[in-house]
Amino acid sequence: MYEKILVGFDDSLHSRAALIEASNWIKRHGGKLILTHAVFFDTEEFGIAPAQSEKRLKVGEKICVQTKEMVTTEFGIDVQTLLCEGDPSNVIVDVASENKADLIVLGTYGRKGLNRLLMGSVTSQVILDSPSDVLIVKKPCSKCTGEYKSILVPFDGSAFSKMSLNRAIQLSHIDGAEITVLYVIPRYEEMIDFFKSDSINNSLHEEAKKIVDGAVYLASIQGVTVKTEIDKGHAADKINVPGDK
Repeated sequence: MYEKILVGFDDSLHSRAALIEASNWIKRHGGKLILTHAVFFDTEEFGIAPAQSEKRLKVGEKICVQTKEMVTTEFGIDVQTLLCEGDPSNVIVDVASENKADLIVLGTYGRKGLNRLLMGSVTSQVILDSPSDVLIVKKPCSKCTGEYKSILVPFDGSAFSKMSLNRAIQLSHIDGAEITVLYVIPRYEEMIDFFKSDSINNSLHEEAKKIVDGAVYLASIQGVTVKTEIDKGHAADKINVPGDK
C-alpha cells in the first residue's frame, strides 16, 4: 500500500514518534524509508551571523547519521537520509514529489530556534500542499507499532471523505482493522439562528442515515463491514473525543 514513506525529522520526541511509526510499518509490510531533515535559514539573520549557517548544517548532518544508524540497528531496515536547506514545509513537499513518496509522516510539532523543523504551522501547510497521503503521529513512541486495528473515518459523502474511507478499507485488508464511520450533524440553529422543529430534526437524521448508508455500501462492495455512528455538534470536537481509535 505504502511503498515509499517520507518522514520529516528534527530529532524532537514528536518526530521520533513519527519515525518509529514509519519504521514499524516498513518492517511489517516492506517499503523504502526516506528521512528528511530541513535546515531553515533566515536571510536577514544570516546576513548578521553567517557562521550559523555552517553550524546548523553540521548539526543536521550529525542528526541524519546518528538516526540512520539507530533505524538500521533497531528495525533492521534501510533508510535514505536527506539533509536539505529551506523552509521545512516546502522541503518536505518538494522531496515527497521528487521521490514519488506514497506517504508523508510527521510529528505534531517540533522545536524552535536552532532545531526548528516541525511546528504546527508546518504540519498544516504540508497537509494542504502534499502530493500524497499524510500521517500525523500524536501518540508516544511506546505506542507506535505500525499496525492499525481500529480506524475512525469522519464521513460526509464528499469525494474526499470517500477517498479517506477507501484508504481505511485498504488498511483493513492489510491488518484486519475495524472501521467506524462517523457522520456529525451540524448545529445549524447555532450557525444561522433558526428554530429546529421536530420535522427538520427528523429530516436531518434521515439525511445523515443516507450518508452513512452510502459509506456502508462503498465498504461492502470491497468486502469490508463497517460500524456507523451519527452524532451532532461541532465535527472537530466529536472526531477528537478521546477513545481507542
